[in-house]
Amino acid sequence: MLRSAESPEDGLDLGMGAYCSGPTVIKQDDELDKLEEDIRKLKNKYDQFFACIQKFPPMHERRQLEVYIYELGKQKIRDNARRFRYSQLLTRYNQHREMWGRKMREREEGPLDFRRRAAALNEPIAPVAPPPPAPRVTSPKLDPYVKVAPGTNGEEIKRLYGDIEKEHLKLGRLPNITIEQLKSMIQKQSDLVREKYHVDVVAFRVDVVDGKVKLKAKPIQE
Repeated sequence: MLRSAESPEDGLDLGMGAYCSGPTVIKQDDELDKLEEDIRKLKNKYDQFFACIQKFPPMHERRQLEVYIYELGKQKIRDNARRFRYSQLLTRYNQHREMWGRKMREREEGPLDFRRRAAALNEPIAPVAPPPPAPRVTSPKLDPYVKVAPGTNGEEIKRLYGDIEKEHLKLGRLPNITIEQLKSMIQKQSDLVREKYHVDVVAFRVDVVDGKVKLKAKPIQE
């Protein structure tokens, strides 16, 4: 839910506070064993889909797995070894999700692009003499704020969603917001800030405060 704009930096709470609401404690590895096995089975189904053995991607199984991950995230894992294993499994699953998303986009581009890409990857690379070392230049620090102006093409939203996924992963959680929900939140927050400060551009950044992932906004005078 949007917070009221009380200052140039207004926040959206994107945290997973509900995960810590219950007193449940994991006492056995049955849950993590099931999670690992479900991830393996889902990966096999996606492998069959990309190999054209299955006609449709296993979206139903994927939704069931992500619900199970969400329920596990609400439990309190006190044992360090189990918490580390859960984090590893979560990292593995997120890597699979990125790979599946990339392969789905490649399938949508069509077989011609597939052949061109495969030919480019298989083409032998001629040895090239190394260039002379360039003078060392210190790169400027990347601005954590992402500017969002009216009529943006969505790249800024994707960058912010990537930052949100990264921060949740550091906390051992999955994002509890979709990119479409994030887009709607940013649109509403931008309208509030533009109206209050009479600006056209609003910048956003992702922060972690007290274990919660927040989206902060500030007006930009240009």
